[in-house]
Amino acid sequence: MAFSLTLPTASGSLAPYALRGTAPVKPEAGVKFNRIAYSAAHVVADPLAAVDPWLHAAVDWDTTIAYRRHLFSLGLGVAEAMDTAQRGMGLDWPTSLELIRRSLDAAKDVPGALVASGCGTDHLNIDDVKSVDDVIRGYEEQMAAIEALGGKLIVMASRALARVAKSPADYERVYDRILSQAKQPVVLHWLGDMFDPALAGYWGNKDVDAAMDTALAVIAAHPHKVDGIKISLLDKDKEIAMRRRLPAGVRMYTGDDFNYAELIAGDGFGSEPTHGKSDALLGIFDAIAPAASAALGALAQGNTEKFHAILGPTVPLSRHIFAAPTRFYKTGVVFMAWLNGHQKHFAMVGGQQSTRSLQHFAELFRLADAANLLEQPELAVRRMKTLLALHGVEG
Repeated sequence: MAFSLTLPTASGSLAPYALRGTAPVKPEAGVKFNRIAYSAAHVVADPLAAVDPWLHAAVDWDTTIAYRRHLFSLGLGVAEAMDTAQRGMGLDWPTSLELIRRSLDAAKDVPGALVASGCGTDHLNIDDVKSVDDVIRGYEEQMAAIEALGGKLIVMASRALARVAKSPADYERVYDRILSQAKQPVVLHWLGDMFDPALAGYWGNKDVDAAMDTALAVIAAHPHKVDGIKISLLDKDKEIAMRRRLPAGVRMYTGDDFNYAELIAGDGFGSEPTHGKSDALLGIFDAIAPAASAALGALAQGNTEKFHAILGPTVPLSRHIFAAPTRFYKTGVVFMAWLNGHQKHFAMVGGQQSTRSLQHFAELFRLADAANLLEQPELAVRRMKTLLALHGVEG
């Protein structure tokens, strides 16, 4: 059955569009991946809560956790309470900790399920942070709360640290304290300023190569306390250069939502396995979860051609979702969940559904179709028409 609708074009006009995609690929059951793959997962807002969305976070817990169970069922781990969950853009620390608790509880029902949770300093009033010691205490507070739940840490980049640090030595001091205390190996988190302008100059230097030297020195001082580092710089050459310099056994978790397919496939460089490929900790995996699972399964079976055939068509969609201003990518992730029937509405914590234009959504819809990512085409068309009608476009 053909499905069609009228969509805005780049010129601002309207044109008919007929779906041409095929049914999404279905992952093979029971396939074990040869990469560790975390999906940073979104939260589902509660649109019926009597709150001011810009000021208070109201979460639909049942639907939010159901989506985590969906990711687990596909063999993907969950990177919890990260920026994809609108951490720092609507989701506060108390709500984040409750999200972590519920996610860890859900994982107990799934043998082998992976959860790593964001540990940061976002509960601090940044105007009250005057020193590196304040930042350390902030990290320690969240660290203790997550570890008390049995959680594995993702040590998130800190806006407070970026603000008060005066040199790379300040970063080294903070991370030395945190890593020395960690109960189990952590994932470090380097988020570029395209994702969060407040993180410009992280690691004490605006020059990325110099910043990388500092991050690598931190890891080299604590190699057994670092599982890996997730970098989101949207620069594949920088990621490859850094992963080749990591200590033996420390993983590179790609956060490059522009180039993830080739980075995960790897280049086979060197004799140390982690130097020649990237594992994954990606926000886009939330939006393309079945395709990501099927592609990773093919890669594990040695079928690199099938891996790229499945994952390659998703890259244009990802580049669109993560287009500048990149920090608004969460809106596209939630839009995909709504189109595919994983939630009943397109409302977001903080009212963030308003951060992208109708043209952006129209192109996202076309790219999702081209990548065979519309799981229920009839539902997707009906919901897209609903959004169009809200913007005065009928047909």
